[in-house]
Order: sequence, then C-alpha cells, then structure tokens
Amino acid sequence: MNSLVILQVMSVAAATILIIALLLVAGLIGYLTAWYYAKSVYTPIIKKLEDEKVQLNREISGLKDDIVKLRNKIEDLNKKVDDLDKDVSEKEREISKKVDIITTLENELVELKKKLKI
Repeated sequence: MNSLVILQVMSVAAATILIIALLLVAGLIGYLTAWYYAKSVYTPIIKKLEDEKVQLNREISGLKDDIVKLRNKIEDLNKKVDDLDKDVSEKEREISKKVDIITTLENELVELKKKLKI
C-alpha cells in the first residue's frame, strides 16, 4: 500500500523515470542471468571440442608423416619397376636374339638335310 501512495505522490515525469530505471535493471539482470547460464552450459562443450581439435591435429600430423613415408615408398617402388622394366627389355632382346639364332640353325639344319637327301 505504501508503494501505491508513493506513486500517487510522484509526478508523471518522476514515475516515468522510475519505471524506465526499473526496466533497465530488470533487463540487465535478465541479460546477466542468460550470459552466466550460457557460459555454464557451453563451457564444458567448448573444452570438449578444443580437446577433440587437439587430438585431430595430432592425427593430422601423424597422417602427414604417413603420407611422406608412403610417397618415399612409392618412389622406391617406381624405381624398382623401372629397373625391372629394363631387365625385361634386356631379357626380351636376348630371347629375340636366341630365337633368331635358333631359326638360323633350324634353317641350316633343313638345308643340310636336303643336301643329304640329294
């Protein structure tokens, strides 16, 4: 009842100022309450995400090391493939030479057989 009497005694301007001040205080209290609540809710989530980020960065660096190792291995294997290709081409040349020699010898054998028959 006292507050009702106080509001009746105040002028309109003073009452308006008082209402605006009370609204600002209520808004500030609401804002701070929401901020502290959000902070308490999201702080553990943020910490968890930061820990996951650190772990993922470690995995990324490990994977980069693996990539470097695998690239080196690929280079080594490519060198081996090139060496084997050279060996295969050399063997093919040797085979073709030997096939030529065999063909020549077979031809000579056929000619000798013909000469013996005559």
